[in-house]
Amino acid sequence: MLVLKPMMQKTSAKYFFLMPGVLWILAFTLFPLVYSLYLSFTDFRLGKEPQFVGTKNYVEILGLDGEGGDDKALETATFSLFLTLGSTSMTLIMGTLIAWVFNHDLPMLRQMRAIITMPLFAAPIALGFLGVVIFNETNGPLNNILQGLGFERIQWIIDPWGARFAVLITDTWQWTPFVFIVVLAAMQSIPEDLYESARLDTRSNWILFRRITFPLIAPALGTVALLRLVETIKILDIPISLTGGGPGAATQTYSYYVYQIGLRGSFQLGDASALSYLVVIIAIIISSIYFWRVRARFD
Repeated sequence: MLVLKPMMQKTSAKYFFLMPGVLWILAFTLFPLVYSLYLSFTDFRLGKEPQFVGTKNYVEILGLDGEGGDDKALETATFSLFLTLGSTSMTLIMGTLIAWVFNHDLPMLRQMRAIITMPLFAAPIALGFLGVVIFNETNGPLNNILQGLGFERIQWIIDPWGARFAVLITDTWQWTPFVFIVVLAAMQSIPEDLYESARLDTRSNWILFRRITFPLIAPALGTVALLRLVETIKILDIPISLTGGGPGAATQTYSYYVYQIGLRGSFQLGDASALSYLVVIIAIIISSIYFWRVRARFD
């Protein structure tokens, strides 16, 4: 009994320390997830009792009722797709390139790493407001640099495509350091013996990268690509602070549209929940395909 009692107390203490985390997940993750799923099957609007309507919201959004679907949702989803593919590709390419450069012995290496990773720790909403200054058509530093190099000034905020690329550049600027950190760690884990053996056959840095570095960092790149895809699909902060969704609706992302439907205007929380769950389904499909490919590769 003298031995069992301290063991029982130790076991109870373990659950005591775990309980705050469990309660946090239940209150702020599982409950909102389940409740929003319930709302997606209702016509709930702020100020009225929700009425269960089944899959009506999903049918109307996808146009399965023959009415053509939600054109605004399709328009914003198209821009979100452009932003997702563009930002993911650019961050992967630039982050890998910077990591490859910094994987060599360079002067002031630590200081440069700290400077490069700074945008990652800034709030996206703050970077969006900073972008308002950087992309200013009249006095913005970016247009001043372009003019100094002999190019014409770009209407970043006024022109629809200029605004879209401004959002794309800002998001890429913030998340390239994340790819840089992960890929650099993967590169530094590669044994130097592999490079020394390969240099007996070739001195080409490109061949070394293609034959040794890239295959060994591919799993890290795949994980980063998955995280970036899921993260960029739901981007909201930068379009709100940088362009306000404009000009017109040119830079309204899918998440921005969900925000407008659910938290502005008529507060159509049922429709907004259905729109949100379509994104959740897409994210689950992308993640499942990725993990299936990874599992098939290592089996």
